[in-house]
Amino acid sequence: MTTDTTIDTGTSELLCVIRDRVAVITLNRPEARNSLSDTLTPALRTMIRTCGESPDVGALLLTGEGEAFCAGGNVKGMGAHRDKAKLDMSFDDKVADLQERQRLLTGALVAVRKPTIAALPGPAVGAGLAIAMACDIRIAAQSAFVATGYARIALSGDYGIAWLLTRLVGTARARELLFTGDRVDAARAEAIGLVNRVVPDDKLQAEAFALAKSLAEGPRLALRYMKDNLDEALLFDFETARDHEAERLIRLTTTADHKEAVQAFIEKRKAVFTGK
Repeated sequence: MTTDTTIDTGTSELLCVIRDRVAVITLNRPEARNSLSDTLTPALRTMIRTCGESPDVGALLLTGEGEAFCAGGNVKGMGAHRDKAKLDMSFDDKVADLQERQRLLTGALVAVRKPTIAALPGPAVGAGLAIAMACDIRIAAQSAFVATGYARIALSGDYGIAWLLTRLVGTARARELLFTGDRVDAARAEAIGLVNRVVPDDKLQAEAFALAKSLAEGPRLALRYMKDNLDEALLFDFETARDHEAERLIRLTTTADHKEAVQAFIEKRKAVFTGK
């Protein structure tokens, strides 16, 4: 029987439950299309770190309550209602503050050594799109769309969106999407590689969770090393990346999970992995 363990996030703006070794993290500001806030964002950073490090979690599933994933930053808060304390900060302090917030959000999400999935019930815009792209896999509802959005408010982008976009869709499309800020519907997002798959709206959460659950039940050490290999494919030359792959594979041949997988294959049954 499946049991849910509710995690206290410190705020109703972010929900977290662990189910079948999947940490389901839900942005819960549907009235604001789950846009980031000074309450939601710190809680999200904490949950990414906590779930990423927890031995009880095998995969992270990020989603949004209602009809949006995340509309990005609070644009209204960029106007007359700006935080006066932040306005009074020096330029260097403002840069350092944003760099640290980025490191602890999309930076931490990319660094998680477990599979991460973003389920998009609706729009993912600006920093919300960056958060989705920082996950390993994106599943979108048919009615969802994505947009960079920064050009529309005369900003250049943050949370690593240019880096993430370029690696997912290539330089030409990344420039188009950033320069124009145009909406990209789910079908085109899948066609250009921004999302992995598109599903009917009413099946989104079930299909995203089913995938997360299957990954959470997988060989966690092998998945961790796969993420290392894939990350290094963007950083190193072929020879170096290939040599590191070899080292990791040999390490895995000595694990209990590998032995269990081989035995399960021989016995024609599902393997049960322990992460050892």
